[in-house]
Amino acid sequence: VQLQASGGGLVQAGGSLRLSCAASGLTFSNYAMGWFRQAPGKEREFVAAISWRYSTTYYADSVKGRFTISRDSAKNTVYLQMSSLKPEDTAVYYCAADRFPTGSWWNERRGYDYWGQGTQVTVSS
Repeated sequence: VQLQASGGGLVQAGGSLRLSCAASGLTFSNYAMGWFRQAPGKEREFVAAISWRYSTTYYADSVKGRFTISRDSAKNTVYLQMSSLKPEDTAVYYCAADRFPTGSWWNERRGYDYWGQGTQVTVSS
């Protein structure tokens, strides 16, 4: 299984970026997908997630209204559209896949089965 995240970069505050996570080696449509981020010196935190069956979406309060998660099963890819970026959004962003999501699965790091390598997002003020 491989999750390949891409799309990170340097952007000014107020700008936008779209992250992509291409999955291979798994049946993508059977997995819930999530995005997490980790800033220097901080723990990895939940950003957004999308379920496998109905594409129900979940967001951290800090990104609600600014970020949008989506998935394209034809391309085995999950996206994170980020708008109105703030310097505090600066972090390494990781995608993850969860085969058996249960309970409040979306923000539970330990529930995810596979992780990508991360892509750096830097927002300048």
